[in-house]
Amino acid sequence: MNSQLAKNTKVLIVDDQALAKGYMKYSLEELGFSDITYVDKINLALTTLRSQRFDLIICSYNLKHEQDGYYFYDEIKTNGELPLSTAFVFISADTNSDLVQSIIELQPDDFLAKPFTVKELDRRLSRVLTRKKALNDVYLCIDKHQFVRALSEVELFLGKPKYSEFFPLALKIKGEMLTACGNFQQAKDFYLAILKVQTFTWAQLGLVNSYLHLNEDESAEKLVLRLAFKPDSQLAAYDLLTALQIKQNDFDTALECVMMATEISPRSIRRHKTALDLSRITHDYETQFEAAKKIVRFAKNSIHDKPENYLNVARSGIDYAMTTEASDTERLIKQAKEYVRQLKQAFPKADVQEQMKVVNARLMYLEDEKDNALALLSKLDEDSWDKEGIEALLDKAKIFHDVGLHERSQAVLKQIEDRCKDDSDQNEIFLHYINQEKQEKSTIKFSSKDLNNTAVEYFEKGDIDHAMEVFTQAFAIMPKNTSIALNLLQAISSQAAKLGALNLSNPVLKKCIKTIENSKLNDTQQERYHKIRTILDALA
Repeated sequence: MNSQLAKNTKVLIVDDQALAKGYMKYSLEELGFSDITYVDKINLALTTLRSQRFDLIICSYNLKHEQDGYYFYDEIKTNGELPLSTAFVFISADTNSDLVQSIIELQPDDFLAKPFTVKELDRRLSRVLTRKKALNDVYLCIDKHQFVRALSEVELFLGKPKYSEFFPLALKIKGEMLTACGNFQQAKDFYLAILKVQTFTWAQLGLVNSYLHLNEDESAEKLVLRLAFKPDSQLAAYDLLTALQIKQNDFDTALECVMMATEISPRSIRRHKTALDLSRITHDYETQFEAAKKIVRFAKNSIHDKPENYLNVARSGIDYAMTTEASDTERLIKQAKEYVRQLKQAFPKADVQEQMKVVNARLMYLEDEKDNALALLSKLDEDSWDKEGIEALLDKAKIFHDVGLHERSQAVLKQIEDRCKDDSDQNEIFLHYINQEKQEKSTIKFSSKDLNNTAVEYFEKGDIDHAMEVFTQAFAIMPKNTSIALNLLQAISSQAAKLGALNLSNPVLKKCIKTIENSKLNDTQQERYHKIRTILDALA
């Protein structure tokens, strides 16, 4: 270790194990470090970091107090409290798959597995700190969002042969800065040139990103599918695949991609939020409910922990209960109420009275207490709406529609749409969902709870045309519901038998069959499906 480098490095150690801190103190002092601060809790680490600047942070991944190293690193990066010029090193005695995926995902400057020797610590820290010092001017520009200037600084750096060991990293930064500056064609040409020399994973991922920006989707898909099979690029590849499918409005496939990514790295709140938004667009209420629950689970004791998360689980549970089999309704209502209880326990001072009126009104409607729901809605404080979050407004739009207040529902959805357009941070997926909700709720006047029952009444009266219309509406917003798929398929078969012809290319017909065959049917449903298919096959 360069003695001057060690002497000038201000270090923060975050570890809650006394023996580990003692060994780290001894090791660092052996290497010449003297300006060292020790903390054993995340809240102390955050307070310290916000009052002082550090050159090196060494953090235990497996902290036991409040939140672990993963969430600490995530929090300071999310808040912009970790300058690129500050080195961040994780240490851990564990090397399980969850940790490995987290390291791949978070990309700290280094990771040290315990136990390590002073010699190993010397070698690793020397390299990290030397790299940070060498690229300091570049990092300062990036932290200030001065990307054009950062690009110039990288070019200057690449002209210094003494830093050749860091050229691969500098080249990676150059590609990122070309993209950040909007020079997508230059970025593409740059990555292609790099890949002719060496197949760096970062260059392949950068090339995929360039293809996406240049609308060369076929080339992007070919390359990213190959990267999805490589462990070191799998997560990033699934993120890019998700982005590609969203761009092409293939939301079902996008949801599949993001769900595969969450299986690999389950602690990413960002991906669970994407899964929640995509599941709403695709009317996959079960996945929406599960994503909302995972956000609560993984957000606890982190920057992402807030009352809205618990409310969103209750809301998603109600959405699911409104659209699933009647036998599941009671269970889902119970789960929704449990998350409301957890909200009150975790955030006893949270001001959620208005939101709870809406949640309770939706629960009343779900339990066939429409008059009580309307009475509760009449007590809402309309003067507070401008201060409410988008999710709270969305919940209002849903209950207004369900109880028959369609104009009020559309007005709230328009308010949400306008707010989304004015908010640069609001993602395009959610805006797409709101536009979809506006369209569906303007054409489908029945609530999702009433749609199937209304269609069954038409069917039993022999009014096949109206039954078909309402069953089709029900299936449009409940495409995963097996009973509705069977009902619609029976209506299609009855109409086809009446006309003496069957349109095999009908996309609704194909989707019904797919939903049914992907479901676990009980004996009654299986027998019914067999009879319907016999009729359809005879008409084919």
